[in-house]
Amino acid sequence: MNDGIAYDLARRPLADGTHTTIYATRHPRAATRVRAVHFPEPRRLDVWCAAHGVPEAIIGGFFLRDPFRPLGELWRDGTAVKHETVAGGYASRRAAVHADGAGVAVGPRDAFGDPPPGDLVQAGPLLVAGGEIVFGAADPEGFSATAGQFDSDITVGRHPRAALGLSDDEILAVACDGRRSGVDAGLTMAELAQALVDLGAREAINLDGGGSTTLVHRGHLLNRPYSDQDQPAPESRPIVSALVFERRG
Repeated sequence: MNDGIAYDLARRPLADGTHTTIYATRHPRAATRVRAVHFPEPRRLDVWCAAHGVPEAIIGGFFLRDPFRPLGELWRDGTAVKHETVAGGYASRRAAVHADGAGVAVGPRDAFGDPPPGDLVQAGPLLVAGGEIVFGAADPEGFSATAGQFDSDITVGRHPRAALGLSDDEILAVACDGRRSGVDAGLTMAELAQALVDLGAREAINLDGGGSTTLVHRGHLLNRPYSDQDQPAPESRPIVSALVFERRG
């Protein structure tokens, strides 16, 4: 299709001899609008996209399973969605995706105003800034300190992952497979950050991952979501928020 959207698929070798599969869609930054979507009743993103004619989307922010509501801020058209606040005083530092008429950016929450214009999805951690990997052993966004809000510390270990990257010219939507013994090992957060840099991202943020990892391209689910190790078949998980990529105008 002549819309400027490209698709990359790669098998990435890892330092211990294992591999994982990485999917990336590349959207022309000047011609793409990023929009946040909220599902008051959790939906499987690929099923929702098919039902609503939405060809391009990726999982958004984290959420609490009971009750189902965003973990971290979610704003749509300048209006806040009811959410669970990030614990431990880390809310202002926890990274977010911000999108409005001027384009899209990623950074700490306090970089985008209160209230933020347009749409905002809090996720994190921030992976890349200024072309350099910024994720490291420190815990500036409190993911380890507030691991009780998750099933575990999401920054530890290899898992299926999702991320949003920005280059000067492109918006990158990236996902990797994992939890498949001998097939897909997943990525650590540091490995994900390096993959984003290798794909050309100068800025990048981690999105919700694990069994929630979902990337849709041309209306089709690209990745193979596994909630559990070596489950019989992949299936996307109902989620609470997503990022949709639309053509401007």
